[in-house]
Amino acid sequence: MYTAPTDDMLKDILQNSETIAVVGASDKPDRASYRVMNFLIAKGYDIYPVNPHLAGQSIQGRKVYASLKDIPQSIDIVDIFRRPEETPTIVDEALSISAKTIWMQLGVTNEAAAQTALKEGLNVVMDRCPAIEMPRLGL
Repeated sequence: MYTAPTDDMLKDILQNSETIAVVGASDKPDRASYRVMNFLIAKGYDIYPVNPHLAGQSIQGRKVYASLKDIPQSIDIVDIFRRPEETPTIVDEALSISAKTIWMQLGVTNEAAAQTALKEGLNVVMDRCPAIEMPRLGL
């Protein structure tokens, strides 16, 4: 059973991560993924948007990739802005690239996907947003 990380665990994840893949990134400024990307860029993270429909284009000056496997950099956090039923496939892909953390955004929970990631040693955060957690934690 998934147990939410403690505040200390969240701080550790956020302070010791540099690269974040935003799966489900949007080029529309009114979308949550766009606003969160903007926040994370401003916080100094190296952001890699993932959206197969926008692959090759750019969002906020960042090249968009079709999949996690296409990103030419190791990824610390996979930030998921997709429907819960899509998360198992994303977790499998995150495992294949040796990501360190699965972060499912607000409203995104999938116990099976979380268990798969946890069994493989990844950190898992569900139903939270780093743009909310960072200010709350004083980061």
